[in-house]
Amino acid sequence: MRVHEYAFRSITGASMPLERWNGQPILLVNTASECGFTPQYAGLQSLWTEYQRSGLMVIGVPCNEFGEQEPGESEQIAAFCSENYGVTFPLTERQSIIGASPHPLFIALREEYTADVLPRWNFHKYLFSREGDLVEHWPSKVAPDDAGFRHTIERNLGSWSL
Repeated sequence: MRVHEYAFRSITGASMPLERWNGQPILLVNTASECGFTPQYAGLQSLWTEYQRSGLMVIGVPCNEFGEQEPGESEQIAAFCSENYGVTFPLTERQSIIGASPHPLFIALREEYTADVLPRWNFHKYLFSREGDLVEHWPSKVAPDDAGFRHTIERNLGSWSL
């Protein structure tokens, strides 16, 4: 599976095909506004600000399946992220990830890598290469400022080009 084969709808309802970022690394994170890990939005925004020019694409995927911690509609989610954390990286519409009808990307991840790769909570992070392959994934407790997490991003950014 290649991440660029999938598409979402943006938080504003526009088409958001991931092929748009073919050739760029993608950090995909399932997010929620009412979670203990919600302050990670600030760290994700910092990563986006720091590495956007190097080609890193950060995408937040709001999800309400873990503790029902993303109950808002798209406009509320977007406003919350912008007002509280200054989020400027793209967000998708709220998605199902592990429920009865998960987004096709998460079905493909499960089928290729087993259910061990699926999130157990909000703010699970996936790093995909510029070719669209899964490089690594991290659980919620790994914050965006974690040294090992950043090292993996930085180590791979050197080999990526726009």
